[in-house]
Amino acid sequence: MKAILCHAYGLPDTLTLEDVPSPTPGPGEVLIQVKACSLNFPDTLTIRNMYQFKPPLPFSPGSEASGVVKAVGENVSHVKPGDRVFTYGTHGGLAEERIADARATIPIPDGMDFVTGASTLYAFGTSYHALKDRAQLMPGETLLVLGAAGGVGLAAVELGKLMGATVIAAASTDEKLAVCQKKGATYLINYTTDDLRERIKEITQGSGVDVVYDPVGDRWAEPAIRSLAWRGRYLVVGFAGGEIPKIPLNLALLKGSSLVGVFWGMFTQKEAALSRQNMQQLADWVLQGKLAPYISKQYSLAEAPQALTNMMERRVIGKAVVVLSNE
Repeated sequence: MKAILCHAYGLPDTLTLEDVPSPTPGPGEVLIQVKACSLNFPDTLTIRNMYQFKPPLPFSPGSEASGVVKAVGENVSHVKPGDRVFTYGTHGGLAEERIADARATIPIPDGMDFVTGASTLYAFGTSYHALKDRAQLMPGETLLVLGAAGGVGLAAVELGKLMGATVIAAASTDEKLAVCQKKGATYLINYTTDDLRERIKEITQGSGVDVVYDPVGDRWAEPAIRSLAWRGRYLVVGFAGGEIPKIPLNLALLKGSSLVGVFWGMFTQKEAALSRQNMQQLADWVLQGKLAPYISKQYSLAEAPQALTNMMERRVIGKAVVVLSNE
C-alpha cells in the first residue's frame, strides 16, 4: 500500500510518498481501508515534533479519517469487515490502510459520504463538546470565536448559531470572515486591521461576551479574556497562533470568570457514553442539513504535503481533505 511518511521531524516538504507493507490489526485494533483523511492544525505540529503526542518515527500523519473496515483484531465486536467507519487518533490517516484503536472507531451513519464523515466529527466534536459540555452555552448568550475560519473555529461558529447564541467571528482576512458570515456569524472582526477589544466593546455596548472560543492563543488571548462579561467563560482550545499565553489570573477574579480547558480526545475516553451521545446528535444535524463542513479543497494522497503547507500558512478556510477513493 502507499503512505505518506515522516522519517525525520520537519516541514511538510520533507514528507515522502512510499510503498509500505499492509499492517495487521492486533487486539483491540481495526484495519481500515482509508477513503478520506481530513487534516487538522495539530497534524502540522506533529510532523515538527511540536505537539504533545509524539508518534515513533517513521509514521504517517493524519489524525482523522473515514473508510471501510478490512479486518478486526481480538476483542472487537462493535464493527466488522465491510462497515463504513470514522476514526481518529494521533496519526496514521495519510495512508491507503490504517490501524486504528477500536475505541476511537465508530460507524458512519447511512447517507453520510466518506468526505463528510472524515471532515465532520473531529472539528464539530471538539466544538460541540466545548460549547455544550464545557461552556454550557445558552440561547441568547454572546459567543466570540477566535480563528473563526479554521476547521474547529468555523464549526464553533455554525454550532453557536444553531444553539441560539449571537456569534462574533474574528479572523485575519475579509475573505475568511465572509465565509464565517455565511455560516451564521452576526458580527465580524478582522483582527489584523481592527482593535479586538474596542470592536467587542462596540458590538456588545460595553457588556462583554459570555463565551470566548479560542483555538489560537498567542497575543489574542489576553484581550479576549479582558472582554468577558461577568461570569464569562474562556475556552482554552488550542494554540494555533504559536505562543502559549501567560494570563494574569486577577482577570478571572475581577470578572468572576472561568478559564476552561477543552481536550476533546481525552473526553472521548474519559466520558465515552456522553461522547457517543454528542456524536449521534452531530450526525443527526448533518443528515438533517443543519450542519455541514466547509471544505476549502480536496487533495490527492500525493498532494498531502502541499495541503499541510497550506494549513501552516493559514491558507485553508474550514477543512482540507485528502481523498484516496470516492467509492
